[in-house]
Amino acid sequence: MSLLSSMELFVAVANARGFRRAAETLGMPNSTLSRRISALEKEIGVRLFHRSTRKVELTEAGQAYFRRCESIVAEARIAHESLQELAERPSGTLRVSMPVDLAISYLAPSLKAFGEQYPQIDFEMDLTPRRVDLVTDGFDCAIRMGTPPPTPSTLIARQVGLLPRYLYASPAYLRGAPPLKHPDDLVNHQCMIQFPGGGKAQWTLSSRKKTVTVDVSGRYTANNVSMCKKMAALGMGIAISAGPEALEELERGQLQRVLPQWDFAPIPVYAIIESRLIPSRVRLFIDFVQASLRGYSAPS
Repeated sequence: MSLLSSMELFVAVANARGFRRAAETLGMPNSTLSRRISALEKEIGVRLFHRSTRKVELTEAGQAYFRRCESIVAEARIAHESLQELAERPSGTLRVSMPVDLAISYLAPSLKAFGEQYPQIDFEMDLTPRRVDLVTDGFDCAIRMGTPPPTPSTLIARQVGLLPRYLYASPAYLRGAPPLKHPDDLVNHQCMIQFPGGGKAQWTLSSRKKTVTVDVSGRYTANNVSMCKKMAALGMGIAISAGPEALEELERGQLQRVLPQWDFAPIPVYAIIESRLIPSRVRLFIDFVQASLRGYSAPS
């Protein structure tokens, strides 16, 4: 058990690329961690790290040892978790990074039931679109919308949903705006650009076997779906929204769907994890996200 514990500390330092950050993650003094790694190096008779005041790097021997130890430590953790699964008591703190709009509109309504089903799991949710490093930032998984960027070989992206996207505007805006019967008419409208691009973008919409790409523009750009939807509800233009995000505004009559025969390509949702060997609480949460997103379609 002492050797396995030392391996776990070694893997933590290698992943964090430093003793201080690893010590913070492990919740132990930096000096204790350094002493334990030095004892491990003395025991096996090779230096595992190049240490300097600026950085810590694996030696050639350390890289070879890390490749072996990483899988051993992961297998040991999974073996421990499997005992908890047998007892139907997955536990621990689940740290997950998610986009704020996805979390609030899709997952929050059913998260209570998940928490009640697994009372031993605590939740720490970072609601942000920023890219996180699962290892060094200490996250169990990240939920992301859109095609994920190329991931290192140590990461796995699993698709958990597809969200349809439609166009919405307020009745007040449409009453004072030019006619809107075809996607080509969008060039005459104020369109909410969801990502910075100088107020310009290209929107591609489809209707059965027809596809149209149109250049759109608008005075307002934002990197937040809820902000674009809110501005549309205030009569400031046309916005893209997915799934139940616009349900409340539709029920209040603040928004209505425009160009109902046309829609955008659905946006994929991915769960990004460090490896296939994941604790039961992470696997259960990913299954929960997939179930929560299944069958969603935008209200009209």
